[in-house]
Amino acid sequence: MALIVHKYGGTSMGSPERIRNVAKRVAKWARAGHQMVVVPSAMSGETNRLLGLAKELAPERAMQSYHRELDMLAATGEQASSALLAIALQSEGMEAVSYAGWQVPIRTDSSYTKARIESIDDQRVRADLNAGKVVIVTGFQGIDGEGNITTLGRGGSDTSAVAVAAAMKAAECLIYTDVDGVYTTDPRVVPEARRLHTVSFEEMLEMASLGSKVLQIRSVEFAGKYKVPMRVLSSFTPWDIDINEEAKSGTLITFEEDEKMEQAVVSGIAFNRDEAKISVLGVPDKPGIAYQILGAVAEANIEVDVIIQNVSKDGKTDFSFTVNRNDYARTVELLNEKVLPELGAQEVAGDTKICKVSIVGIGMRSHVGVASKMFRTLSEEGINIQMISTSEIKTSVVIDEKYMELAVRSLHKAGLET
Repeated sequence: MALIVHKYGGTSMGSPERIRNVAKRVAKWARAGHQMVVVPSAMSGETNRLLGLAKELAPERAMQSYHRELDMLAATGEQASSALLAIALQSEGMEAVSYAGWQVPIRTDSSYTKARIESIDDQRVRADLNAGKVVIVTGFQGIDGEGNITTLGRGGSDTSAVAVAAAMKAAECLIYTDVDGVYTTDPRVVPEARRLHTVSFEEMLEMASLGSKVLQIRSVEFAGKYKVPMRVLSSFTPWDIDINEEAKSGTLITFEEDEKMEQAVVSGIAFNRDEAKISVLGVPDKPGIAYQILGAVAEANIEVDVIIQNVSKDGKTDFSFTVNRNDYARTVELLNEKVLPELGAQEVAGDTKICKVSIVGIGMRSHVGVASKMFRTLSEEGINIQMISTSEIKTSVVIDEKYMELAVRSLHKAGLET
């Protein structure tokens, strides 16, 4: 039988009763003959509670030493849920053992609160599996070269699970969440959205980066890099569902060359309202302008998304780009203080009431006219496109935020996701 990794989110681990159900589900897989590694998140709300306490006591100036202690603190949430799951499995008559990330060890760099995994030693885990035990490994955390506990940042448990699956060459990594798979778009916006049986890593990577919240983007990057088959499925189905039915449920994230892939032109419609547009107006049109503007922004560790430079008129041009809405005020301040005086530009203008809507699909490579159909659909609804960004398998538009749901519904209705 296969080595399988299960990952359970905070909602799935949210109470003793839910932990008991997770234990029953894992025990079912183990009794079917599979070697089981489980990566749980902290109980829902626990990490926020801990970080809230830290915030109350935080120094005025946050130094690296403060971030080290944040990781030390936050890591306890997963440690508690892992031990509780091991106890619940023991109550099910299963031999089970839990490990913190540093005990495995999962080695990371020293970027506290957003560390990256460098290597995983699977010797200890494999020995336990061979002895017939279920192994629970804390998600979201590891240990750096100096022996400090580190955490991986938002969605880090997904990344931990995929990394463990990659290191141990697992047959599949099952990500149990509060949704039953990946949908063509958010069903809360479009009730007619349908669940995808399969989606390619490439498409999932684009959808995660464009606003789909089902999977954290780093976990998809990791899975694609190490060719780890992932499946997103619901933890709220009855634990005693037939294992063969469960093993085929949800959405399988797989590779483009898979012959069973759904032959859809567009697989999904993603959207993100956490965007803001910034325009530097009246910029002298000369070589190096883009670097002067965006270089300063990059040095401030601010991520830029869609970029447009307008056609030059009278030796001047306008340069527009989007950033995360949380970075908007800082970016405008930086441009006004440092970039504008050096460039001799007229002014910096901005708009925080925008959003980005995207269509994604590997079928767009071989089908023409998909983008024009998107533009026509939006035009018929009277929705003005402010910016456009394209790649081989996606087309994104920036529009007024108030039209976001209308845009998504009209694109879905136009059949752009099938």
